[in-house]
Amino acid sequence: MRIARFVIGALAGLLLAGSAHAETLRLGVAAPLSGPSAVLGAQVRAGAQAAAEDGSVTLEIADDACTADGGAKAARQFAKAKVQAVVGFLCGEAIEAAMPILKEAGIPVVTIGVRTDSLTDSREKTGWPVFRLAPRADSEHDAAGLLLTKLWRDKLFAIVDDGTIYGRELAESFRTAAQQDGLKPVFNDTFRPQLDNQVGLVGRLRKADATHVFVGGDRDDIAIMARDARKIGLNMVFAGGETLRAAPGPVPLAAGTLMIALPEWQEVANPAVVEKFNADRIIPEGYVLPAYAAVEVVRAAVAEAAASGDLKKALTEHDFQTAIGPVRFDAKGDLSENPYRVFRYDGTRFLPVEVQ
Repeated sequence: MRIARFVIGALAGLLLAGSAHAETLRLGVAAPLSGPSAVLGAQVRAGAQAAAEDGSVTLEIADDACTADGGAKAARQFAKAKVQAVVGFLCGEAIEAAMPILKEAGIPVVTIGVRTDSLTDSREKTGWPVFRLAPRADSEHDAAGLLLTKLWRDKLFAIVDDGTIYGRELAESFRTAAQQDGLKPVFNDTFRPQLDNQVGLVGRLRKADATHVFVGGDRDDIAIMARDARKIGLNMVFAGGETLRAAPGPVPLAAGTLMIALPEWQEVANPAVVEKFNADRIIPEGYVLPAYAAVEVVRAAVAEAAASGDLKKALTEHDFQTAIGPVRFDAKGDLSENPYRVFRYDGTRFLPVEVQ
């Protein structure tokens, strides 16, 4: 009898262990762990590992090296390991080489860094099961047009750009959105960037009676424009895009400058998660929190797909609560809500602005 009870207990233990193993999510993590982007890859790995610490996820980590060869090699590794999904991928070359292999293996991907519009725009043609936790490349343009037209509806605004592809497209997106909303800039021009002063441009802005100026350009040029405007007694408000987060130059950025950009994830993330990273002496910067959130998304989607067995459908049809806020993907696999926001510089840091 004693032996029988021992055998029964042992068998029960084995069954429970097998059940727990079956419920463990096997997840691939693709990141550049070598080469010039290795620092960013380390952020991805740290975020994914932290999200998997509870034992519900087993990670298969691969170095995609931010190259096509690295992406294909990582995809073959994931297919061989029979992972249920993959998170990560920061570079277009790597994910584009990986997706045909992962598609054939039936493995969906949640990328946290690739912004190229065509990745999801061509989904009907490629059939790639890719979902994007990163914003699209055109999200910054769309946000500038949508948010600033609301803020500046009753303002005398001007639009200037530095002639670069980035600056011109950003400025044109705002101009087009304003026009569609029945608004017209009082001044529109291209300026010469990287000058010691922008007195001539500021003089033309004053002549046009502009009080608010949207600049498709970099931080240093915007800082110089604001400085030169103050020198002649003008209280102009300048606004720009994500380039305003660049390292400070010789001219301080003026308080009141507006920026269209993504949030600093550590400032908006779940405080308990941020505290956990800090306690582990991990700075939750860059891709750390998006990687953590991507694991949360896939884990929740796998649970939703338990009945149907269709993980791709589960990723498309549900809202997911994550450390960086709610996430939902649209039919193409993009974020259903544009994550870009308006921020105002207070002289020290950028603070969020409420836009009605």
